[in-house]
Amino acid sequence: MGIKRRDFIQAAGLTALTAAASTAASAAGITGRPGKNGFGQKYGTSHTQKPFDPLNEQGIHPILMSDHPYTFIDSCMQIWPDASFADAHRYGVTCLTLTAWNPHDTFDKALEGLMFWHFIARKYPHLPIVYSVADITRAKEQKNSALLLASQCGDFIGYELHRIEAFYRLGLRLLIPAYSLSNHICGGCLDVTDGGLTSFGREVVKECNRVGLLLDCSHLGRRSSLDIIERSRNPVVFSHSCTKVVADNPRNIDDTQIKSCAAGGGIIGLSPWGPMVLKTGKKKRPTVDDFIDHIDHTAQLLGSVDHIGIGTDMSLGTYPDHEHDPWGGPVYKDVTGTYDTHITNNIRSPQRMVDGFSFYAEVLNFADRLKARGYREPDIHKILGGNYLRVFTKVWE
Repeated sequence: MGIKRRDFIQAAGLTALTAAASTAASAAGITGRPGKNGFGQKYGTSHTQKPFDPLNEQGIHPILMSDHPYTFIDSCMQIWPDASFADAHRYGVTCLTLTAWNPHDTFDKALEGLMFWHFIARKYPHLPIVYSVADITRAKEQKNSALLLASQCGDFIGYELHRIEAFYRLGLRLLIPAYSLSNHICGGCLDVTDGGLTSFGREVVKECNRVGLLLDCSHLGRRSSLDIIERSRNPVVFSHSCTKVVADNPRNIDDTQIKSCAAGGGIIGLSPWGPMVLKTGKKKRPTVDDFIDHIDHTAQLLGSVDHIGIGTDMSLGTYPDHEHDPWGGPVYKDVTGTYDTHITNNIRSPQRMVDGFSFYAEVLNFADRLKARGYREPDIHKILGGNYLRVFTKVWE
């Protein structure tokens, strides 16, 4: 998330305006030509984007030649300036839970970032903003992809609680209070301390409950997540995490967190992002079956799939370089070191995702692998979106 938001808006605005002429053809459902990529007739490309290459580093996804039956809700992803906005509804995702601005942005930059997505929704009617569950179900019926606006940090709130309701009214529907590092709301998962919710953080939880903003505990410290789950009268989610038992990574969550979240009616959004899937002691790129091991563990722990979702952490468009302070910075817990050393340290490489679920259209392969493990069709519908629809219905007001 290192790109400057102002630069992002300027670049993406140019991209959106340049591509606007092709939107009508795409929205009308003109079929893309089959891609020469060895994937047969399931996948293709279109005249509005570059040909798909499974080793691409530009966040290009293949067009699905026909829609699938699942309402696929991805509970965490990013979109960057060179994304193919005109084709973003044709990758097989019903609801894209979009990181709407850089996590640590100030209030004014966050507001500007939020409103940019309203601009995109006006330019591209097939990418509507999500305000309610009806917007998601309508998107599925109309073969669109709805944009669910999310913040991966609460820094923009400052100490002004009224900003929560203001941003909710503008379309914000998901909030992570702190992004890996501790802030004035609660502790982050990569800090050496685990201080839990602050006094102000308790007020943030109450205000989010009041207005109907869904709280997300990914990136939070263990105590912070448990504090939020205990204090929230609404279900909360982990939008993109994996299980610490299967892969002991600082970004993953333990069985107590999983069970507590589920007991409150929430969702564990498991992620096929490689560093979190990589099993302890392993040095080879994990596969979609390794990812399903995390699903198996969670389902067995909870006794059902009723609290499992998917948060891919994928990108549309080119993921930018991270910014680094030349003076150095604090040393935080290491999330990607083993993966960087033994698999790839290229943050844009598709190999950062698990083999077999590294681009959106492979959700069909993921569903097939779930069936091979014994999951029934109703289970797969729940995992891919049904469970999130239940929680969204309960929380949003």
